[in-house]
Amino acid sequence: MSFGDDRRGGAGRLRRAVRVERSTGRGVTRRGVLGAAAAAGAVVGVGAGLAGCEPGRSGGSAEPTHGTGAGASASPVATGVQSAATLAENAKPGASDWRITKLGAPDEIEGYTDRASARPGEPLALHVSTTAPGFTVSAYRVGWYGGAQARLVWRSDRIAGKRQPAPVIQSPTRTVRAGWQPSLSLDTRDWPEGAYLLRLDAVNGSQRWVPLILRSQDARGRVLVMHGTATWQAYNTWGGTSLYQGENGSYGSRALKVSFDRPYADEGAEKFLVYERALVVLAERLGLPLAYTSGIDVHTDPSVLSGATAVLSLGHDEYWTPQQRQSVTKARDAGTNIAFLGANTCFRRIRVEDDGRTVVCYKTDYRDDPAYLQDRALTTTDFRSGPAADPESSMTGVLYEGYPTDAPYVVHLPDHWLFEGTGVRAGDSFAHLVGVEYDRVTPSAPTPRPIEILAHSPLVCNGNHSHSDTAYYTARSGAGVFASGTMRWVEGLMAGGHDDGGDHGMDARTAVFVTRTTENLLNAFALGPAANHRPAPKDNLQNVYG
Repeated sequence: MSFGDDRRGGAGRLRRAVRVERSTGRGVTRRGVLGAAAAAGAVVGVGAGLAGCEPGRSGGSAEPTHGTGAGASASPVATGVQSAATLAENAKPGASDWRITKLGAPDEIEGYTDRASARPGEPLALHVSTTAPGFTVSAYRVGWYGGAQARLVWRSDRIAGKRQPAPVIQSPTRTVRAGWQPSLSLDTRDWPEGAYLLRLDAVNGSQRWVPLILRSQDARGRVLVMHGTATWQAYNTWGGTSLYQGENGSYGSRALKVSFDRPYADEGAEKFLVYERALVVLAERLGLPLAYTSGIDVHTDPSVLSGATAVLSLGHDEYWTPQQRQSVTKARDAGTNIAFLGANTCFRRIRVEDDGRTVVCYKTDYRDDPAYLQDRALTTTDFRSGPAADPESSMTGVLYEGYPTDAPYVVHLPDHWLFEGTGVRAGDSFAHLVGVEYDRVTPSAPTPRPIEILAHSPLVCNGNHSHSDTAYYTARSGAGVFASGTMRWVEGLMAGGHDDGGDHGMDARTAVFVTRTTENLLNAFALGPAANHRPAPKDNLQNVYG
């Protein structure tokens, strides 16, 4: 892939659970990670360490003794920090019929809310277009619920359906806006905070999702789940354009700004379902004190971070504003633990407009961004690239390196507390757990020290040999910072069960390992600054990389 060819292909087939990332790579094209950097000008001290995927972008084991994937039946590892509210909520009856069973044609029913997130009780409108004479709306809250994984919180009466106007593509940024009239208002006063799937059911049987986060006002003393809604929208091709492609499918015709005022393509919630849902289910199953927000909400009101025991960045959390990054870093430096449970995190520097309803990222056309002449630190391109290079590794501990890869995850430090109870030994591997994008500890990039590499997984990406690293460090505040180094970590919680339409060949043994490791992580981080109750990291960067 040539430098600057920064695009992702079509959203894939319409199906019950659309997979945006497949181990075959079918239906997906991605970007030249160094291409964007080269086009932008400079990568401060980073380029030398990015050998693994340079033109490309964007074994046996002792059997683990325990695990609790999203669909597992075993009991989770108990923690000293549990919430009566979380336990009581998840003791309520779940809904076995929450999943979509029939998509139908794209225009048969689809919709969006006028807020990607809201606090319970805030005004919230749902905009729906359908070719059917009527439809209903069902609000499902995602959680454990005895294994059902969702609870029906509310269902509407039948609502008259109508076909809404075609969307408008606004020049010169090629931004798609639906501009539909509201179909109904949602009264969420009695809905608990959390991650929701609103299911639209047309009377002709067609269905679609509308995702919604009911966010928390504060997270003091709680684990804060931070959903990547900006990334959801960046990849959304509904109406013809995303931040990766335009109506003709080319990178050159892509949108420079994308709007939340439109539905999501395909079934309506694939980024949440693939990269986030399984973690929500597990965290709720553990009974942790939980709070919910999104990255854009952290940008808008960073006070939600105050006093949080931990912040969880989920499986694909690529698009951040500088303000969001600064606020999360400040929280780390105040003692809040951070878990980066995917790869490619905080890679794109964005701006939000229209009260958070528009995501701006000019990428390789950053010189056309008005911010370039006003405040270059806010220019929307890659964080590691000029004109204000600031590689993400100073926060995450790892650096995004490339796409695509599919490789075994290889344990390097089996005695680390995060692997307690898994039964792993050095060199044990888990097939296909590394992919489709990956991060590694990069000595030439800004890297917190001391840092421990817990897994060091050889891989090949676009013909180049490199490694994916799982890493852990602690800040001076005592906050622990974990980075999985692979985009499939959250998907690994469901491995072997085909619960979300496919799992890249990962097996149930992988789900047991990932689940137990994640339980160890969440239980520890819920206790407050990890350095206060877990062993300090022992730097092994020199031993691993020489």
